[in-house]
Amino acid sequence: MTEVFIPKVRGTIVTNRLMSDLSWLKVGGKVDYLFQPADLVDLSDFLKNISKKIPIFMIGVCSNLIVRDGGIRGVVIKLGRGFNGIELLENNRISVGAAALDAHVAKKAAIEGIDLTFLRTIPGTIGGAVKMNAGCYGKYISDVFESANVITREGKQIILTKKDMHFDYRSSVIPKGSIITNVILKSNQAPSEDLMNKMQSALSKRSESQPVNELSCGSTFRNPSGFSSTGQIDDVHDLKAWKVIDNAGMRGATIGGAKMSDKHSNFMINIGDATAADLENLGEEVIKKVYADSGIKLEWEIMRVGEP
Repeated sequence: MTEVFIPKVRGTIVTNRLMSDLSWLKVGGKVDYLFQPADLVDLSDFLKNISKKIPIFMIGVCSNLIVRDGGIRGVVIKLGRGFNGIELLENNRISVGAAALDAHVAKKAAIEGIDLTFLRTIPGTIGGAVKMNAGCYGKYISDVFESANVITREGKQIILTKKDMHFDYRSSVIPKGSIITNVILKSNQAPSEDLMNKMQSALSKRSESQPVNELSCGSTFRNPSGFSSTGQIDDVHDLKAWKVIDNAGMRGATIGGAKMSDKHSNFMINIGDATAADLENLGEEVIKKVYADSGIKLEWEIMRVGEP
């Protein structure tokens, strides 16, 4: 554990927190310090006063993250209740705290007749969704994003526009060490009942093709192509990761307690006793086999952080 000076806060700080308790994949070692700020001022003051030499890492609900078995050195920040508000604005706009769950935002927006239904089947928080430009069924956060409130590593509050974010396939750009705290989204209006039905249909479709009842972070690898010939983000018609994984014979492949799902071969699951090393090693083996079979080098969509 790295001993550091921790500023006085109004939120909570826990030492030696086991990350497997917070991870959707139920793996991961201990973090030196886990900080959950009470509110925006608490977070800003903390960042202003803690040494800039101390590593800071931001998490949401760890729905797209493998924390390695050796844990994380430094401070992990997890936003909570002070950052999950949802407020309706004028002109089909909605203000959303970074800690708000994607599915909750989709449902709240639908009640107000705002179409953010694509978020309903995406696990995780809005902050994470913006950071990785999450999307499905041909729609992405970048399509509905207007602006984001961000706190820099120095504790300064700034606003980023869509132009500032440099959205790309499964990625965006924010100042290094910065934390998204709130976003403004804008979308089309539609009858609330239609939006509710649309989300229910998407949930049913997902359960038919994805291992929704397993310990998984969703898609393990990015689709090999993320853009259409027109230069627009479009993974709907491009080559799919699951297909090249199948072709390489890796559907159902296992290492230890890690497995590529039989139901959807681009979903890596913990079948009960996997370590982070099992999961990461299986992913690397899939990359190796796919490259040998097709010459295509898959890229991780799940982040891997921490020490072995």
